[in-house]
Amino acid sequence: MSENPNLLAEQRRALILDEVRRRGGVRVNELTRKLGVSDMTVRRDLDALARQGVLEKVHGGAVPVAEASTHEPGFEAKSGLEPTAKEEIARAAAELVAPGAAIALSGGTTTYALAHRLVDVPDLTVVTNSVRVADVFHVAQRTSGARTGAATVVLTGGVRTPSDSLVGPVADQAIATLHFDVLFLGVHGISAEAGLSTPNLAEAETNRRLVQSARRVVVVADHTKWGVVGLSSFAALEQVDTLVTDGGLSAEARAEVAEHLGLVVAGEPEAATD
Repeated sequence: MSENPNLLAEQRRALILDEVRRRGGVRVNELTRKLGVSDMTVRRDLDALARQGVLEKVHGGAVPVAEASTHEPGFEAKSGLEPTAKEEIARAAAELVAPGAAIALSGGTTTYALAHRLVDVPDLTVVTNSVRVADVFHVAQRTSGARTGAATVVLTGGVRTPSDSLVGPVADQAIATLHFDVLFLGVHGISAEAGLSTPNLAEAETNRRLVQSARRVVVVADHTKWGVVGLSSFAALEQVDTLVTDGGLSAEARAEVAEHLGLVVAGEPEAATD
């Protein structure tokens, strides 16, 4: 069977993962017909997705990984998931940042992508509990040298999580004394019933403080986060002003989101406004 030249490996794997999650499992021969590629290509894709921990290979196909609500992947593991969607979301979210603003970036791989988009926005004050996000700005300043308008970065203290966020009482106390114009918040899961959630109890409390200290809350999350529920909820959808996501979000989910908050789909005209 000839390979489908129109699909990149990353696109194929995203389609495979969506199919596994939607149907609860797929067979290799079904995927070869659907994607127009060889058995060997599908098996390589399944191997790659299994190494990322997002599905489980079984005889003749694959099934979803049954994750506990307390499971928290590390930063590197999450970095390999939906990289194109995260870049598109970061590009769209960066357009919401005005020069001179005081913003906050929570931990997460999507906010990490956003940070790279913000290093050249002048006169920002950036509050973050993410070691990775803080490093983006520090590296940019070291490589470009002292320059007018470089961001001022405030890194909270705290205990480091598997996703390289700083959480706990030290972080909570620092955030409680601050006020920022916009919070860009990465999430483990988002749903109409549970709102925003995380598997880490300490991170839930720190995120709760971030939400309370923000004039505007913008959630940056790819479509795979919709319907995921972690151990602890920390905010209702009504506490969020805008969700910035990617085009993979289903029509049903878009309609449900739009009932509660503004929706920006990266690469598409704005579907709803605040």
